[in-house]
Amino acid sequence: MFFFLFLSLVNQYSAALHHRLHETHLLLSFKASVSRDPSRLLSNWVPSVPTCRWNGITCSNHTDSSFTNITAVNLSGKNITATLSDSVFRLPHIQILDLSDNQFVGELPWNMFAVAVASSSLLHLNLSNNNFTGPLPTGGVSVLQTLDLSNNMISGSIPKDIGLLFSDLQFLDLGGNVLTGEIPNSVANLKSLEFLTLASNKLSGEIPTELGGMKRLRWIYLGYNNLSGQIPEEIGQLGSLNHLDLVYNKLTGKIPESFGNLTRLQYMFLYQNGLTGKIPPSIFRLVNLISLDLSDNSLSGEIPELVTHLQRLEILHLFGNNFTGKIPRALASLPRLQILQLWSNGFSGEIPELLGRRNNLTILDVSTNFLTGKIPDGLCDSKRLFKLILFSNSLTGEIPRSLCSCQSLRRVRLQHNRLSGELCPEFTKLPLLYFLDISGNQFSGRIDGNKWDLPSLQMMSLARNRFTGDLPEFIRKGKIESLDFSANEFSGSIPESIGRFSELMELNLSNNNLAGRIPSEISSCKKLVSLDLSHNHLIGEIPVILTQIPVLSFLDLSENELSGEIPPVFGRFPSLVQINISHNHFYGALPSTGAFLDINASAVAGNDLCGGDIITSKLPACENRGYNHLWWFMLVLGLAALFTATAVLVTIRRRKLTKIVQNDDGIWEVKFFDPDASKLVTVEAILSSAEADKSGILVGTNEVQFVVVKKWLAEGHFWNEVEELGRLRHPNVVRLLGACRSEKAGYLVREYVRGQYLSEAVQNFTWERRRNIALGIAGALQFLHPRCSPGVIAANFSPEKIIIDEKHQPRLLIGLSTTTVSPLYFAPEAKESRDITEKSNVYTLGLILIQLVTGKGPVDRQDLVEWARYCYSDCHTDAWVDGTISGDATAADTNQIVGFMNLALNCTAGEPMARPSSQHAYKTLLCLCRTTYCSKLLS
Repeated sequence: MFFFLFLSLVNQYSAALHHRLHETHLLLSFKASVSRDPSRLLSNWVPSVPTCRWNGITCSNHTDSSFTNITAVNLSGKNITATLSDSVFRLPHIQILDLSDNQFVGELPWNMFAVAVASSSLLHLNLSNNNFTGPLPTGGVSVLQTLDLSNNMISGSIPKDIGLLFSDLQFLDLGGNVLTGEIPNSVANLKSLEFLTLASNKLSGEIPTELGGMKRLRWIYLGYNNLSGQIPEEIGQLGSLNHLDLVYNKLTGKIPESFGNLTRLQYMFLYQNGLTGKIPPSIFRLVNLISLDLSDNSLSGEIPELVTHLQRLEILHLFGNNFTGKIPRALASLPRLQILQLWSNGFSGEIPELLGRRNNLTILDVSTNFLTGKIPDGLCDSKRLFKLILFSNSLTGEIPRSLCSCQSLRRVRLQHNRLSGELCPEFTKLPLLYFLDISGNQFSGRIDGNKWDLPSLQMMSLARNRFTGDLPEFIRKGKIESLDFSANEFSGSIPESIGRFSELMELNLSNNNLAGRIPSEISSCKKLVSLDLSHNHLIGEIPVILTQIPVLSFLDLSENELSGEIPPVFGRFPSLVQINISHNHFYGALPSTGAFLDINASAVAGNDLCGGDIITSKLPACENRGYNHLWWFMLVLGLAALFTATAVLVTIRRRKLTKIVQNDDGIWEVKFFDPDASKLVTVEAILSSAEADKSGILVGTNEVQFVVVKKWLAEGHFWNEVEELGRLRHPNVVRLLGACRSEKAGYLVREYVRGQYLSEAVQNFTWERRRNIALGIAGALQFLHPRCSPGVIAANFSPEKIIIDEKHQPRLLIGLSTTTVSPLYFAPEAKESRDITEKSNVYTLGLILIQLVTGKGPVDRQDLVEWARYCYSDCHTDAWVDGTISGDATAADTNQIVGFMNLALNCTAGEPMARPSSQHAYKTLLCLCRTTYCSKLLS
């Protein structure tokens, strides 16, 4: 008996040992596919350590018994880079597998569900927030309860039989991928499903009416797709539903009346669709609603007083619709209401007088309506109101004293109303206020009686009012970035204390009665980008010390009493983009370099300036005054001789730069735009390089490196286009050295730039380098568009046509208008017409900015823009910022990254007219590169 007992124990131990060795082998096979483990999490995954003690491994008990089983593998959030083999799915007792928030790449194992079926133990699978590609694997696991594959790059369609393969599934999240096709009807067979998320894909078609049969559903998130048609009435049958999100689709029709049956619903989000009609009265029976967002649709009608039934409502967003009538007084009776946003509608009448008294208001935005009357006294009774947005209405009266002393206020925008009276003193002492815009009203009186103490202030605009007296003084200036006091009646001089605004980026004091000199202390504002002192009574000369402001790009001194000569150093001011000195008393020669090189005539008019060599200025040629007639005669004679000699030299030079060459391949017209190239590059060299499809290198007195790009050139405008490209000179644009053509073909010769294409190199760059690359690209665009005459459109603008040189500077390859580029980088309006415009270039700039920030381009995600908008609005930065830069990003870097993404989304607006100009984009990037916030430029 003892012998048989001994044999039984040996047999059990042998089976357990074999089982453990099998599990160890499977895990080591998984480890072998890991290429990067920065936290060294898997360093103790070695045979000498018991498997149950390996990092991330959980066994059925915590002893070292031979009968333990591996039940969980959790490697979430360790930044591991690997491909996924099917070995981990073969663990016979695995219940939980969590590899989320890593850098897994490649396709999901095609047989992973089939392998998992064999164990019949896998309950929870989370592979979210990785870089998996390819289609969804076939098959399913009937016992699986949680399946999370969100935020990857999985493509293809959802399997039509998905509802038959996961019978016990309770949680399904396939959001944030590039899935296409329709939502299969079989999903309705997932009778145990409680959470359904398919958001941020490319799904199309209608929402299946069969969803109405999934009685256990508590969460539906189908937003950010291309779903169309009407919202099914059957969804109103889901009595357990708590959260409904159908945002950013193409849904039409009315909101179903049956939604009134969703008595447990707390969150309803239907914004950014094409819904029409009135809000059904049944909606106001949903007494458990916490958040209701119907914004950005085409809903109409009035909001009934029935809203009083929504006593638990905290957030109400109805902006961007066609609602009319009065704002219901019942809103003032909702005790939990925190956020009320009704902007951009047709509301009229007064803001409810009692609004705020019984509410818990934190945000109120009723801007861009037709509201009249006064601002209610009780808006800040909650002591929590931090955002008050009332601009673009017809409000009258003074700012209530209760608001003037509202200590919680942070952002106040009251511009473009008919508000009047003086500002109460308490308004100048709000501790948290960072953004204040009361421009375009009828405020009056002096505001220099007390020093302003706004320690958090970053942006202030008092423009277009009737304020008088001296400019206000600020006790604390360290955070202020934008000040606009223009179009008032301020007098006195510009205070010397202006130099203490260390963060100031934009200063506008135009259209006032300021006198005196421009204080030299302003040069201490080292972050100043834009300075407008126009339309005042300033005297004296332009302080040369202004050139010590390293980022000053826009300077307007027009309509003053300034005098003297324009300091030549302003022509060597590298950051200056635009200057206006018109209608002063300046005299002498206009600098012929820098911002003056292509200055508009209106920007220098009304002075006694000369500068005939600057054609755009339309100024007379400079002459030395006071000479006698003999000197005049000698001068004219000398100039004539010089002109003749110059003409001869130019003719000779042009002949040298333009040649006609005949060889075995025919007669070639050769034109060079670089004198060294004209001496060293021959037609034979061009043809041989083109034939060999590689760069040619010729060495003479100067080394000239060039590459040949083959083009089929037609007659006429193509040759003219070549000449335009040959004149381009910008540090971020690859120079065209020359071109040649015959009857059959033509070739472009450009300088050789050693480096990598942006599309190949972006993953290797730090944030600082990506930021500088973005600034260089935008700088090149703003040079090509408004500063070239005529403006040059980058027809082939894409990362594949941007070289990052050895100094890590971007260099744009500008091709002919017939040059083709990947349609992935086309603006929507150019995909069919192929008509590239400045706004099309700006759209591509936006795509490049998204790629620099996220590491993903249109090649990775066809819905890149929609995905970026979804992530920017709904996700933490960790979900969309490229992992290679987010780890080392400081708080200031993160703010810059958010600003870059905000600009990128503006640049990729679907409507071309809604996109900024390239000049504005460049100015915004320049601003972001100097600071973490630039309120006015980003508004």
